[in-house]
Amino acid sequence: MLNSLGILMVATVILMIEVPPLLEKKLKKELILFLILLAIGIGTWILRGFGVTIPSPVDILFPILKPVIDLLSL
Repeated sequence: MLNSLGILMVATVILMIEVPPLLEKKLKKELILFLILLAIGIGTWILRGFGVTIPSPVDILFPILKPVIDLLSL
């Protein structure tokens, strides 16, 4: 629980630093992308804080790319 509060505090500081310049420059698409990525990062770290094992994206990509890797290694 304490880890989650720490992560939320850090996220709040990041928001306070990064969002105002984006709003001043009226970069709405960049702001939306930033908020989505920040939410994914916050969610991931909170889950890790509760001990949830999150698979690596490499674990998902490796079976897809294995035939190509095998083909290139011939």
